[in-house]
This record gives sequence, C-alpha cells and structure tokens, in this order.
Amino acid sequence: MNRLLCLILFAACFASASILGIEALGEENSLGGMANTAGRGFAGGAKTGDAEGVSVVNPARMAFDTKVVFNLNFFIDMTTAENDNSTYSTTNISLPSFNFSFPMGSFGAMGLSLWQHYASNMDEDIQDSALKMDAEVKYQGSVYEIVPAYAVRLPFFRMMSLGASAHFVMGNVERSLTLGPDKSEVSERDYWATNESKVNDFVSGTWEIKNHPAYYTLSTQFRGRQSSYYFSYTTPYTLQNDLTYNLRFSQLDTLIPTRSSREIEIPALLATGVNYRLYKRHNVMMDLQWRAWDSDVENIAGGWEMSKVTETQNDFMVSLGYQRDGSPLFYDSYLERTTFRFGGWMKSWYVKDVYEYGGSIGAGLPMGKKGTTIDLALQGGKRTTGGHGDWEELFFGIRVGLMGVGTWGQSRAR
Repeated sequence: MNRLLCLILFAACFASASILGIEALGEENSLGGMANTAGRGFAGGAKTGDAEGVSVVNPARMAFDTKVVFNLNFFIDMTTAENDNSTYSTTNISLPSFNFSFPMGSFGAMGLSLWQHYASNMDEDIQDSALKMDAEVKYQGSVYEIVPAYAVRLPFFRMMSLGASAHFVMGNVERSLTLGPDKSEVSERDYWATNESKVNDFVSGTWEIKNHPAYYTLSTQFRGRQSSYYFSYTTPYTLQNDLTYNLRFSQLDTLIPTRSSREIEIPALLATGVNYRLYKRHNVMMDLQWRAWDSDVENIAGGWEMSKVTETQNDFMVSLGYQRDGSPLFYDSYLERTTFRFGGWMKSWYVKDVYEYGGSIGAGLPMGKKGTTIDLALQGGKRTTGGHGDWEELFFGIRVGLMGVGTWGQSRAR
C-alpha cells in the first residue's frame, strides 16, 4: 500500500492543470482572468478608456467609462510538468470571469463580476502493472466570487475617482481517491483467494467566508492628461471550508461519514499601478501586488499520510505591459482599428518556494460598427520551486474574450 500511495501523491504533484496548492486553495486566477488584461501581461489596472470595464482590484477605474461594457472570457490551459523521470501533460478549459458595467453620468458607475478566484482540477488514472495495483485520483473545485462594484468621480476634482466592491464567496471542492486491491504482500499463486474490492476515499465540501457575508476592496484612481495611477486595498478575511469524508469499500460497505472544517486566513492585498500614454494611442503600464501570508494553509488531507498543511510565503506580483489602442474611426483600415498588446510578469505564489515567470501577446479584433470586440491572448511561461525541488512546470494558455459595448440609457446624437 505504501508504494501505491507514493504513486498517488506523485500524480497529485504532476498531473493537474497546475500542481500549485492542489490540496490547499488550488491555482490562483490572476486579476479576474480577462483576456484583454492577460494580453498585456496582466498589467493595466490603471488604464482608463471608453470601455475598459470592471477591475476586481481597482473598482475606481470604472468611473471613467462612458459606455456600457459586457465581457465574457474563456480560458484553455495546457500544462506540462517534468522531473528527471516522468512527464505529465494536461489540458483544462474554464470560464474564469464574466463582467458587466453601466455608467450613470454624474452619478458614477455600477458593475458586476463573476470571478473564479481559485481552481483545483485533476482527473488521472495511475497504474503499476508490475505490482498489479491501480488508483484513480480526481480533484474538482473552485472558489467563485460575485463582485458588485460602484465608482464615482469627485465632484470638484474630476480627475480623481473613488471605488468600492464587495466580494461574495461561494464554491465547492471534491477529491476522490479510488485504490485498487493491494496484492504486493500476496504470492502470485494465492491471488485467486483475494477479492477485487476497491477502497474509495471521497471528500466534498463548500466554501464561504467565516462570520461575514463578504470581504471588500477600496480603491482610488487619478487620471491625468498622459499618466494614470491607482492604489487599492483589499481587506483580509477567513475562508471556511466545511468538509465531509466518506470511506467506501466497493460501494458495498460504507463507514460512517466524518465531518471537519478547515479555516484559511487570507491576508490583506495591496495593489498599485501606473499607465503612461504616448501619442494618444500608445500605452506603457506597470502593476504591483503584494500580500503578506503569515500562516500556513491547512490541506484537505484526511488520511493516507498526506501532508496536513501547505507552507506559504509572501505573495508578490509585478507585471509590465504595452498596448496600442485601435482607432475609433470605422472608415480606418481594419489593422488600424485593431488593438495590439504584449507584456510579461513575475509572481511568487502563496505556496512556499514556488515562482512563476510568464509572457503574453494579444489583440482586440473589432467586430462591426458598435464597438463589439473579440479579445485574444496567448500566454506562456514557467513555474519552478526556486531550486528547492526537482520539478518544473511549463504552461501555455489561450484566452478568448467577447466584449460588447453599448450606449444604453444615453440619448442618441442628432
């Protein structure tokens, strides 16, 4: 059984959409998972325009929008994890975000986002024909947030805005370990006397915020003639995950379920960014985020001698990006009306000794006269353990966003 458990833990480390924190919170989806933001290296939180829409870290930006924005995003993630002996590749498809914002003139702007903050996805079969053992490992879970937001420009200083949002958390997590019969200690001539029963260890639970309906983000934005800046603060909160553990034998015998609750203290997030505009349509931008973790994250674990906690470190991200805005004039060429982006980022994850380096390119393809855009982003990079482990992870992703722009509630020009 010990050899089989080693196979399970090995697969848990290498066969998911990302190996990062699969027993803890899972992989974090940076900055709302929007395709236009991903195309410029996840930078541009300070960028304003007619249709930038909702930002989960900077709700104040929304006050400068002049049009209604609808944004729907899809993400295809291909990951390959390697060490000296093995290689695993997986593909994952998700819907990381949905955004809607509505400007109200001098009354400010309102927005609503659905954001997949953390995700754990894995479905693998592990077999050892030499030992006649097999196992099935499956993780499926997401921490989703519904984020209503409001922003308004100051009445006597129109270059400044204030914004606030509330993050309502929901979601679930499941883990299933199905272990085949262990015959490692039985001689081959006595296999006939063993049964074919399997052991299934099934864990499921839900996510919520402890003792509070939501956590909050407050931000301020300054928009100058060429430069724009923002600063935001997101409050700390405690995630509560109520879990139920079931141990079953070939679906015939089921032990009494046990229940447990783990609590994960998420620290405050500080974020800031700058966007500098050149020659009206060229933008250079940089963003910084920092979160100081001071406690480890309790794992799902539950048995099989799995680690009880995931050690943490300070979560820091710096991103640099460039964007050339497309021309708003419909009679210009299609190439002139297309938006082009590229960027890169460096991130230290909340998981101890895990670091990520990535880059991206993207484009905003106009569709018709009304401002509807298809946003495409290609991103790739590498995750390592900073020299403290023997594995590395290469990833490549395609993000597709549909952005609809309108002028609802505004009178038409005559």
